[in-house]
Amino acid sequence: MITVHALTDEDRELIALARRTVDENTDGPDGVYTMGAAVRGVDGRMYAGINLYHFTGGPCAELVALGRARAEGARELATIVAVGNEGRGVVGPCGRDRQVLIDYHPGIRVILPTAEGVGSVPVTDLLPESYRWTPNP
Repeated sequence: MITVHALTDEDRELIALARRTVDENTDGPDGVYTMGAAVRGVDGRMYAGINLYHFTGGPCAELVALGRARAEGARELATIVAVGNEGRGVVGPCGRDRQVLIDYHPGIRVILPTAEGVGSVPVTDLLPESYRWTPNP
């Protein structure tokens, strides 16, 4: 059973950053796949990213935000969220993103829509019994 946590002011600030990022960089009404994401480090710093949609696939906004955080020195992350363009609101991570989050940041909280409304959950609740990748078996 998933335990959903109520949003904090910091969570709302992170959602606002992801929303600003997608609104300022959207592909417009025809870009129905444009997503923005934001991640917060344990030190409180926030990092944003936007996806590069392409019919062959492309990096999700969450992965771009994770990469940006890493490039700027953040190694421990606390919370992540993705927001769709054109007012689509908060969107949960795809399966690939969930796996990457578990592998790199198993303690991260994910903000997503739930039956109780938008809230946060530990990433481990989203992919129970997940495969844990390691370069050294």
